[in-house]
Amino acid sequence: MASRDDIKFLSNPNIGNNMKKYCRFKKFGIKYIDYKDTDFLLQFINDQGKILPRRLSGNSLKYQRKMATAIKRSRHLAMLPYVTDLLK
Repeated sequence: MASRDDIKFLSNPNIGNNMKKYCRFKKFGIKYIDYKDTDFLLQFINDQGKILPRRLSGNSLKYQRKMATAIKRSRHLAMLPYVTDLLK
């Protein structure tokens, strides 16, 4: 019988074996999201400047709202752009 290494797959066999998402704010005990920390906020923005949804970022509802508010405040003070091409 052929071993798993000998079998050639047409598609990636690791598809669907994604890591479980978690809220990094709860895990690391972050209480306050600083709107002046743009490097941290860039993790939750895609390359077009849109805020990533909860299903992609893994945030809980409470911290997703706080994070969205911090991003909007940072945009208002021109620390983050509203719209961009290839932000990252």
